[in-house]
Amino acid sequence: MRLTAYVLLADPSFLAASLRAYYDHVDRIVLSYDETSTSWTGTPIPVDECLAIAKEVDRDGKCVHAPGRFARLDEHPLDNDTFQRQVALDEASEGADWVLQLDTDEVMLSPAAFLASLERAEAAGASGLDYPARWLYSRVAPGRYLEASSRFGRPVASYPGPLAVRAGTTLTHARQTDAPLYRVDLRPWNTDPSHRHDEIVHEVVDPGDAVLHFSWVRTPEAMRKKFGWSGHTAHYSRPDVYESWVARSRNPRRAVLTSPLRRRDWFRLVTVPEPPGGEP
Repeated sequence: MRLTAYVLLADPSFLAASLRAYYDHVDRIVLSYDETSTSWTGTPIPVDECLAIAKEVDRDGKCVHAPGRFARLDEHPLDNDTFQRQVALDEASEGADWVLQLDTDEVMLSPAAFLASLERAEAAGASGLDYPARWLYSRVAPGRYLEASSRFGRPVASYPGPLAVRAGTTLTHARQTDAPLYRVDLRPWNTDPSHRHDEIVHEVVDPGDAVLHFSWVRTPEAMRKKFGWSGHTAHYSRPDVYESWVARSRNPRRAVLTSPLRRRDWFRLVTVPEPPGGEP
């Protein structure tokens, strides 16, 4: 099975750890970036810093530069997101069977487990691998994080889109596709609150084999920048989102203890492997 990957270069925070986790398992990595260093929302992004990190990781010359103009300011940011991903996926599909589509703040804990699930997805005739990501909200100490959980502290999966798709797949919204998916979860039933409880689960993996999504694990300055350049502007512009993040980061135990009392936004404190370089 010939495996490639693409990445969208905009955020350097966990880029090196993300690339290194799967670097040895792919033949080629397409580096997609805006040649004007402009985000989907029109703000500046540190593309040169991302390129320098990718160059340092790329010891075997697997990375292929794929610049373009993706800051189409007359389009919705999420439409720009989908457009850039599709362009990158099309290039990564050349000579490949499957294409990884991990974001730069997503780090495989167990590449062996991920690739074993991908082999089973291939055998099942699926067109995409819906593999569980554990969503980290804040780093409260070295190796200690606030993680999204069930109301009473059990681990849950999140699925921003399949983390691997067959070459030539058409994306519908960001990483999502209408193609048939092979779904992997942390329990025999769906654990993602944003999906139906009766969603089919084809395979179960241990939480220690999931992908870590360091989504909101940033310094306050980096978080404010992310709020500006992300395609999910509607979410980040909700009242008190940033203030809630700051308060929960400063008082993580309170965030955990009050979780059962809330209708959403539940957390647990966990110890997970620290990515190389630690906190950005």
